[in-house]
Amino acid sequence: MGAQARRERLAQLVAPILAEAGLDLEGLDITPVGKRRLVRVVVDSDDGVDLERIGEVSQKISTALDEVDVMGQSPYVLEVTSPGVDRPLTEPRHWRRARGRLVHAPLVAGGQVKGRVIDADETGVTFDVDGQSQVYAFSDLGRGKVQVEFRHDDAAD
Repeated sequence: MGAQARRERLAQLVAPILAEAGLDLEGLDITPVGKRRLVRVVVDSDDGVDLERIGEVSQKISTALDEVDVMGQSPYVLEVTSPGVDRPLTEPRHWRRARGRLVHAPLVAGGQVKGRVIDADETGVTFDVDGQSQVYAFSDLGRGKVQVEFRHDDAAD
């Protein structure tokens, strides 16, 4: 089985497990690591993901992998994780999950926007930029990036 076919079959295997847990599949990678393969499943949800949910989903995925031959005879290591803060915001759901966060995004027409995400829907995102609301369609934005803040005082906004 080729790498792409294996990845697609694995995605089909984990999709119902993640749906049952209320999680979205954000990424799926199979990487050779010595004589083993690392199977990394990246999950997220609008409510966030805690370690307990990741542990439960990891056990279910592991059981499902053991019941089918999608990984063949080669040993593998399963890693189920949530996306890091450095994940680019590319989908409407990513922008929704960034509500309240400081985000920097290039504008397709040139320039950039840096502001706090107030709201996001299926068509665009509303930023608070220096106390002013600015609305951008997703088609006007490049890949957004959440800015790491060590301290954010809601009262100061």
